[in-house]
Amino acid sequence: MKKAIKRGIVFALICCIAVAFTACGGKNGSGNIFKIGVLQLATHDALDAAYQGFVDGLQEAGLKMDVDFSIDYQNAQGEKSNCQTIAAKFVNDKVDLVLAIATPAAQAMASETNKIPILVTAVTDPADSKLVLSNSKSGTNVAGTSDLTPVKDQLKLLKEIFPKAENVAVLYNSGEPNSVFQMKLAKEAAPDFGLTVIDASVSQSSEIQSVVESVVGKADVLYAPTDNMVASGMATVSLIAKEAKIPVIVGEEGMLNNGGLATYGINYYDLGKLTSTQAVEVIRNDAKVADMPILYLTDFELLINKKVADDLKIEIPKSLLDKAKLVEE
Repeated sequence: MKKAIKRGIVFALICCIAVAFTACGGKNGSGNIFKIGVLQLATHDALDAAYQGFVDGLQEAGLKMDVDFSIDYQNAQGEKSNCQTIAAKFVNDKVDLVLAIATPAAQAMASETNKIPILVTAVTDPADSKLVLSNSKSGTNVAGTSDLTPVKDQLKLLKEIFPKAENVAVLYNSGEPNSVFQMKLAKEAAPDFGLTVIDASVSQSSEIQSVVESVVGKADVLYAPTDNMVASGMATVSLIAKEAKIPVIVGEEGMLNNGGLATYGINYYDLGKLTSTQAVEVIRNDAKVADMPILYLTDFELLINKKVADDLKIEIPKSLLDKAKLVEE
C-alpha cells in the first residue's frame, strides 16, 4: 500500500511539472498569460495590415490568443500626444512586450521605458530614429522590422512610365523621421534619372490639399513615399491629382488602392508576420531584444493600378505590365 501511495505521489508530481513546463511556452515568468500592448500610430491600410500580420504570425506559430497571450490594442489616431499617453499606460500596466507600429509610436514607447521589450514595425530606419544602436544588433530594448522601400527603384519606375518627366514633387511629412529619411534618398537618386525634386512637405494633414494644389503646373509627377500622414490623406491627394491629371507614384500598396498609379514595394502584412518571429522568441525563449537585429523584407512587388492608368489615359509599357500585379480601386 505504501509503495502504491508513493508511486501515486510521484506520478502526480510528474504531471504537475509537465503542465508547468507546457505552460511556459506561452506564459510569462509568473505563469500568467503573456501580455502584449500594441501601440499603433494611426488607421490606414499599411499599418492595419502590419498589425494583422503580427497577430496571425503568432497564431500560426502555435500560440493561442487569450490562452498563451493577450493583446491590449490601442490606436493613437495619428496624434503624437496620444502615443505618449498610451505608452505610459503600458508601462503602468506592466505589459510583457509592446508592438509599436510606426516611428512616432516607437519613439514614444522607447521614451517611457528601457526595460520592457519593444518590437517595432513600419519604421524605415530604427538606427536613424535613435531607437537602436545599430540595425545589425539592437543594443537597446527595441528590435523589430524596417519598412524601408526601394526609393531609387521607385524613381526608376517613375522614369520608365514617364520617360519625358523632369520635375517630381515629393509629398511627405516634414515632422516624421521616416519620411525625411526617404526624401533624402529621393534627392540623392533623382539626378541619376534626370529628375529635379520639388519639396512638397506638410506638417499637418490639413495642409495636404493646399500643398498638392501648389505643385500643379510645376510637377510632371507626384511621388509619395511611405508616410503615415500622406497615406491617411490619400483620398485627398488622389482627388486633386486626378483633376490636375498628375499621376502619383506611391510607396506601398495601401496608397495604391487609394488612388496611386504604381509602386514597387513591400507587403505590410508580411512585414507584420516577420515581426512576429521575434515576438515568438521573446515569449517562448525569453530572448533578449538587445541581441536581435532589425529585420527586412527582401521581396519587392511591382503593382499598377489599372483603373487610374485608364482614367488618366496613361499607357504603361508592356515590359512593366508583363511583370506587374494589376489592381483596381
